[in-house]
Amino acid sequence: MDAHPPYPSGLRLTGRRVLMVGGGHVAQRRVPALLASGAVVTVVSPEVTPAIEALADSGEIAWQQRAFEDSDVDGTWYVIAATDDHDANQAVSMASESRRVFCVRADDATAASAWTPAVGRSSGVTVAVLSNEESNRDPQRSAAIRDEILEGLREGAIAAPHHRDRTPGVVLVGGGPGDPELVSVAGRKALMQADVVVADRLAPRELLGELPSTTELVDVAKIPRGRFTAQEAINELIVARALEGKRVVRFKGGDSFVFGRGYEEVLACRAAGVPVTVVPGLTSPVAVPALAGIPITHRGITHEFTVVSGHVPPDHHDSLVDYEAVARLTGTLVLMMAVENAAAIAEALVRGGRDTATPVAVVCDGSMPAERTVLATLGTLGEQIAAERVRAPAIIVVGEVVRVAHPEYFAPHG
Repeated sequence: MDAHPPYPSGLRLTGRRVLMVGGGHVAQRRVPALLASGAVVTVVSPEVTPAIEALADSGEIAWQQRAFEDSDVDGTWYVIAATDDHDANQAVSMASESRRVFCVRADDATAASAWTPAVGRSSGVTVAVLSNEESNRDPQRSAAIRDEILEGLREGAIAAPHHRDRTPGVVLVGGGPGDPELVSVAGRKALMQADVVVADRLAPRELLGELPSTTELVDVAKIPRGRFTAQEAINELIVARALEGKRVVRFKGGDSFVFGRGYEEVLACRAAGVPVTVVPGLTSPVAVPALAGIPITHRGITHEFTVVSGHVPPDHHDSLVDYEAVARLTGTLVLMMAVENAAAIAEALVRGGRDTATPVAVVCDGSMPAERTVLATLGTLGEQIAAERVRAPAIIVVGEVVRVAHPEYFAPHG
C-alpha cells in the first residue's frame, strides 16, 4: 500500500476525451461536472440512467451501448471506472495503467491511480478536498470541509464548523433554470444535508456531483417522449424514505410550485404526517427571459404578464386554458412546455385576435452553456421552431417586450 498522500492537480479537460465506463448513478453525478469542464465525454455501458440517456440523445455525450473493451482507453486523457462489477472495474484500471492514463475507481479507491475530490465552486474559485489516507477515506467529511470553505468564501470569512440538520422529513428545493450558480444558498445547503436526493432531469445536474458519496441519489427523470416516473410513485417514494427516518430533498428545476407539481408532493407528505418544507427556486418563466435580455414587463409597453402551460394543444380536452381570453390580453404571454404545440397555440392566439406580426422569442436551454434565442412572429413561429430544430426545454415569450429587446429584428410598431 502506498503510504504517500495524493498529489493534487487541476486537470484542464477542454476538448480532451474522458472515458466513463458505467452508466449508473456514479456516472450521473460525474458526467455533468466533466461537461462543465469542457471535456469530450464518452460513456461505455450496456445500460444507462434516463438522465445519461438524455445527455446522449441531445448530443452532449457519446454513448457506446456495449461492454468495455481495452481499446476504449486509447486516445483518452482520463478514465473513470464506475460499474457495479469489481472485475469490470479492475479490467478498466489495468487497461488504463498499461497506457499510462490516470483512472478513478468508484468501487475501490485503494486500487485506483487517481481519486475524485469533493469539489465545489464559488466566486471564480474551485475548492477540492481530498483525504490523505487510502485506508481512512471519509467522503462525507471531505464534502463537509468543502462546504465550510465555500460558505466562508460566500460570506467573506471561513466559517467555524456547525452541526448539520438531519431532522427526518422532506424539503422541496427549486433548482432554478439550470445554472448551478442560480440555486439559492438555502437550496444548496439543503442538498448537502440530505440523506436522500430525489432529482428531476431539469434540476441543475452539476450539483449532483457535489453530493457526498453516502447520499442516496434517486433518478426520477422525465424525458419528453421517453422514460419517466409517475408522480404517484414519486410521492410514495419521498414519503417512504422520510418515514424511514431520513432527510429527503426533492430536487426540481425552476420553482416547485410553477407547473412543477410540487404542491401535490406537499399534500402527499401532509397526508402521511411527514414534515415538509419548501425552498423556492428562481422561476424559469421570469428568470430565463431576463437572462436572455428580454424584460417580461416594460414601462409604457405592458402592465401584465401571463404564464401558460402549453403541454397540451388548445383543442385538447385536457386543456384548461381559455385561449380566446388570453388572445385578448395586451401584455406579455410566457409559454412553458410548449415547443411541441407552439404552432397550434400561435394559430389559436391569431384566431382570438392577436396580430400575426406579434414578436416572439424562443429561449432554448436558458442559463445553460447552450442557451440561444430564436426570434419569430406569431405568424412564423411554427416554421421557425422547425427550421431552427428547437427542442425542449425552452421558454416562449410573446409580446411587444420582445421588440423592446430586439428592435433591430422587428420593424417599429405602429
